[in-house]
Amino acid sequence: MHLTEKILIIAMAVVFVGNAGLKAQQIDTDSLLQVVIEKSKDKSKANEAIALGRLGIQVAPDYYDFHLLLGKVYKEVGFYDSARYFLNLVIENNPAYKDAFSIILPLELEQQQMEVGLRLSEMAIDNFPDEAKFYVFKHAFIQLERDERKEFDFLQSVIVQFPDQSNFRQRLNLLELRLDNDRIGTNYSLTGFDRDGVGPWHLIGMQYIRERRWGSLIGRINYANRLSAGSSIDSGLQYELESYFFTGRRSYSYAGLAYSPSLVFPEQRYGYSFYQNLDKGWEWEIGGRFTSVAPPEGRREFRSLIFGLSKYVGSWWINLRSFVQNEESQFFPAFTFTSRYYMNTRFDYFTILAGYGTSPDERPTLGQFENRIALDSWRIGAGYFRLFGEKFVSGIQATYNYQEFDPGRTQQEYEFSLMLQYKF
Repeated sequence: MHLTEKILIIAMAVVFVGNAGLKAQQIDTDSLLQVVIEKSKDKSKANEAIALGRLGIQVAPDYYDFHLLLGKVYKEVGFYDSARYFLNLVIENNPAYKDAFSIILPLELEQQQMEVGLRLSEMAIDNFPDEAKFYVFKHAFIQLERDERKEFDFLQSVIVQFPDQSNFRQRLNLLELRLDNDRIGTNYSLTGFDRDGVGPWHLIGMQYIRERRWGSLIGRINYANRLSAGSSIDSGLQYELESYFFTGRRSYSYAGLAYSPSLVFPEQRYGYSFYQNLDKGWEWEIGGRFTSVAPPEGRREFRSLIFGLSKYVGSWWINLRSFVQNEESQFFPAFTFTSRYYMNTRFDYFTILAGYGTSPDERPTLGQFENRIALDSWRIGAGYFRLFGEKFVSGIQATYNYQEFDPGRTQQEYEFSLMLQYKF
């Protein structure tokens, strides 16, 4: 103990304790505590706060507010071992002191004391099972272990209790992509029009999805058939290969290519996007698409630059993407807004979408991409997706599109989509 502290203790002992009786001593102890609190607010008076806190412990050794304040002050001035000593003393003798956990857990996390941090966070959860912040700390210490299976199991167990924790939902969805998962599935889209003799359009897809720790690989075959006045005017196949692969603990990429020998699809399509997860549920995307079509009048090539921003807000995922597209010297904008409300797994959600313009990521009308990209288009839609049991993933979605099909001439489009996948 420094000489200054000793002098302060002696002086304050005379003022606060003296020869007072038990009742007066208790009143003086409370007054002393208030003085320590005020001193602790000013870092330049840390030595005085420490000296007075030690005096308080001598006067009332079972009054753990003094121990708590000493732990807080010692932490702020960088004497971490002393901080741990007093804070652990509070926790061991009276774990009902919530603030003791709130002070020591950030310290152990900053020092990356994984085992100690896990033990303390579990004690905090046992004593305060409704405090989300202690689950946040436990999650952070589990992440230090780099055991993604353990992390996934923990998040899956707490997401129901704390659905508003955006970081939990974001991380859970990302981790679920790393689990071994194989699915086969089919999807069907029907697009109808309000113009006589136009449509309907049919799009059917078969796909195989293989998800592993490194990422996923998706193979897909699509068949499209456009009808007009009850007769098919064009049909054909498209072959796709896509992959989402992890490039870091909080980042991943998308790469895809597609080829079709039929005019009902673009001949070639290539795409890449990079995604980075940020704190507090944020994520950004940057990417590009290249689309090449080969109609009888000559080949046309389109390039798209994508900027995207996403945010988890509780159980909601909100995404906004912008497309800057060009053909030669002409530029065409497009925007899409998508939101999802997650319930349990990443397969269980409601979705709402809206958009302007035509982008190369819209499958049902991609066959007319070169005709639509320069025309106005407004759309809105909603869908519901659900995991039944542990094996079947299903979904239904409806979209309304107000589409300009010639400059100054518009039509209304109604799109209905169904999806079914089997997990094995």
